Amino acid sequence: MKFGDISVADAIGSVLAHSIDCAGKRLRKGVFLDQSHIDDLVAADVKTVTVATLEAGDVHEDQAAEQLAHAICPDLGRANLRRSVAFTGRVNLIAERAGIVRLDKDRLIAMNAVDPMITIATVPDFQQMQSGGLVGTVKIISYAVTQSDLDRACDIARASVRLATPVMRSADLIVTQAVGVSPDKGVDAIRARLEALDMSLANVVTVPHMIEDLSRAIATRTSDMTLILTGSATSDCYDVAPMALTQAGGNLLRFGMPVDPGNLLFHGELAGRPVIGLPGCARSPALNGADWVLSRLACGHVLSDQDFANMSVGGLLKEIPTRPLPRRSRKGS
Repeated sequence: MKFGDISVADAIGSVLAHSIDCAGKRLRKGVFLDQSHIDDLVAADVKTVTVATLEAGDVHEDQAAEQLAHAICPDLGRANLRRSVAFTGRVNLIAERAGIVRLDKDRLIAMNAVDPMITIATVPDFQQMQSGGLVGTVKIISYAVTQSDLDRACDIARASVRLATPVMRSADLIVTQAVGVSPDKGVDAIRARLEALDMSLANVVTVPHMIEDLSRAIATRTSDMTLILTGSATSDCYDVAPMALTQAGGNLLRFGMPVDPGNLLFHGELAGRPVIGLPGCARSPALNGADWVLSRLACGHVLSDQDFANMSVGGLLKEIPTRPLPRRSRKGS
């Protein structure tokens, strides 16, 4: 591609690089100049224009964006995404449903290293999305790129972006009531979290904050997932809620996570169904570690210790104003 100023007479078939007002008409940048445009420019006494002139082997920005977006997401139905119409070298990838984004990060990074003019920007891997949310945007920065570089980028990034959608449909919430603690007010926030994942809150059960009572409640749950919100914070894997899960016949898989707020979450399973011991911050609608765990499990992702370790980078989330013990004092010390 050649770029620069040329005479108007030689500009036919080139791409206008900068918008021009001429004789009451506005020629917008990016337009392929045809004879009518040249006539308008001559009538306006414009002598030269800045253009991009495509050469053999070049691909226009819109066609290049379409090719790359199709390669990155070739099967829209399986990926639960849709592509926007190419415009100014851009194609957006948009979520068709609620779910979590899954990326082949290494291949996307390698694709972005092929040519600075060939790019895709995405939300983070595992980002929770709603229907209509922007997952990624393909952008060809220059007016054209070479087909050879574009082919390399397409081959590297093929089928590297998708949206995993919820495989679970319902959850039960067990709330424990500790002596001297007011009734829980976090149910609405938890219901909203589930609805954002196209799940329903099937049952809410309140029991005393005792191992035996909680164990019986856990053992009788029948929804796809069980959530536990304790009246007193879980402080150890031998505390009331984890021990109740074990007594009910379940397995404690993880206590604690490197995400703040959300450190005191625990994760387990009973009869193949996930159990999440929610941290106290789940009472707030603000983002916390429980959201990351809930969305992954709801979408069928099996959490490993490595998954939890990976959460540490980026896991320092925005402080919740109502948090009882903030990271810093209100004076900022």
